Amino acid sequence: MPLTLFAGWNRLQLYYQILLALVLGIAVGVAWGPSAVVLSLPGKLILRLLGALAPPLILAALIHTLMTAEFGGRDSLKLMRLLMLNTLVAIFIGLCVANVIQPGVGAGLALPEAHTETQQISVNPNPLITFLDNVPKSLFGPLGDDGKVIGVIFIGLAFGIALRSQRKRAIGTVEDLAELMLITLIRILHWIIVLVPLAVFGIIASIVGTQGFGGFRALGLFVISVIIALALQAAYYLIRIRLGSWVRPLTVLKGTRDALVTAFSTASSTATMPVTFSCLRDQVGIREKSASLGAMVGANFNNDGTALYEAMAALFIAQVLGMHLDMQQQILVVLSSVMASVGAAGIPEAGLVTMTIVFNAVGLPLQFIPILLTVDWFLDRCRTAVNVMGDINVSCLMDGKQAEVRLPNKTIEMQGL
Repeated sequence: MPLTLFAGWNRLQLYYQILLALVLGIAVGVAWGPSAVVLSLPGKLILRLLGALAPPLILAALIHTLMTAEFGGRDSLKLMRLLMLNTLVAIFIGLCVANVIQPGVGAGLALPEAHTETQQISVNPNPLITFLDNVPKSLFGPLGDDGKVIGVIFIGLAFGIALRSQRKRAIGTVEDLAELMLITLIRILHWIIVLVPLAVFGIIASIVGTQGFGGFRALGLFVISVIIALALQAAYYLIRIRLGSWVRPLTVLKGTRDALVTAFSTASSTATMPVTFSCLRDQVGIREKSASLGAMVGANFNNDGTALYEAMAALFIAQVLGMHLDMQQQILVVLSSVMASVGAAGIPEAGLVTMTIVFNAVGLPLQFIPILLTVDWFLDRCRTAVNVMGDINVSCLMDGKQAEVRLPNKTIEMQGL
């Protein structure tokens, strides 16, 4: 019977697992009250592992993306300029909406006691807490001045097991080495993602048990705020298409609706790439080179919706905790969101990974990420659709103001009307 339940659980999509963990966490938190605070410790362990893995994973993904992306010449400079501009505009919109609406103000949450005092770890004889303190906070920390042998063992076990399936793989080029590192880190990430529902259960139970539902009431306003910001970003894309290309916005929306629906349903920009390319080429009439640059190459770098969401999430949690992020800290959010979003398209649950980077950059506690995961399954689909719309925007702008007219035996250029 337990094996049957376990197999059934594994067959569920991650967002279903998170929703079930949310319901169970609320129930246990209400039933146990303040005693539920002990359940936050497994969640803290999982989030610490995720935080340790995130920086090298983003580094490996960025290196692999830059090495394998095929572009060159003036087109590549124009492509990079468009991608960077779109990302900066997205983050600016997200920060503006979060600062104006302030969805987290008044929530009044605080860190559960099990998370607040690192000094407790040194004086508390609880073996679970002692074990938790030995889990590395960063991948290379135990190899430096930390001096924690248990941390080194953690890293050795993880990489040793992950590399077993690749032990006979031939390494002929630097690209092969970069790909092997990325594959290994993604395999380890999958192991952590399996445990994410447990983290959600523990953190939600501890928060509900000790502080009630105050912080969760703000989530509805946060969802509305993110949707407003994503809608503004989509409007920016359409305006840019109208002013900078021969294509008309309504034509784009009609011709690429299959790609947008696919992006929303799969929550994956990578899985949507061929659909986006096909829609741009066959339905809208974009040149093959422009469609390829935006939908295939640009998609590896373009995560505007994700960057917007990360920036808003950081401000929301800061507001929930009553923390004030000054202008310098918000600029740091911008920079970390841009850096974390590049090359993250091929990473499973990329939003979860990059969020740890952004939170760590401004000193926000990772323990509140599970609160966001309760609504992330829906917002992930919304921001993925905006990511794909960003790819479409780039393709149209790369195509310029002259349309390609296809005749049976030849192709001619025609000034857009």
